[in-house]
Amino acid sequence: MDTTALAAVPLAVTRDFLIGIGPLVLGIGIAAALIAAVSIGIRVRSREPAPPDPKDQPKLPDSGPVEQEYSYREPDEIEPRSPDERLYPHEIKATGTSRPSDRSKRPKWRPGRSGGFGSGSFG
Repeated sequence: MDTTALAAVPLAVTRDFLIGIGPLVLGIGIAAALIAAVSIGIRVRSREPAPPDPKDQPKLPDSGPVEQEYSYREPDEIEPRSPDERLYPHEIKATGTSRPSDRSKRPKWRPGRSGGFGSGSFG
């Protein structure tokens, strides 16, 4: 066997050490960055104010819970358009501009008359 021919052939073994050490150094760097991030987070958290005590929480007034006030609004009418015209978003009125309704009670659900989309109801 000719040893001079083998000496001229470049082998991958010379860079094997660098290929194995590269991921190790990268892994150690990532682990160090994570440890540093956790330690910085602990320091920042220790400087924040403590959560309030239960005695500092809001209390119910002596008169009891405040009643809710419900108001209903009539839907805004949209003028009819021909099938080839479309309604653009800037043509719709703002949501808070509708007029108050005369209804004082919320409409109740009646069996067979209403239901959520996909609920299996006939409504």
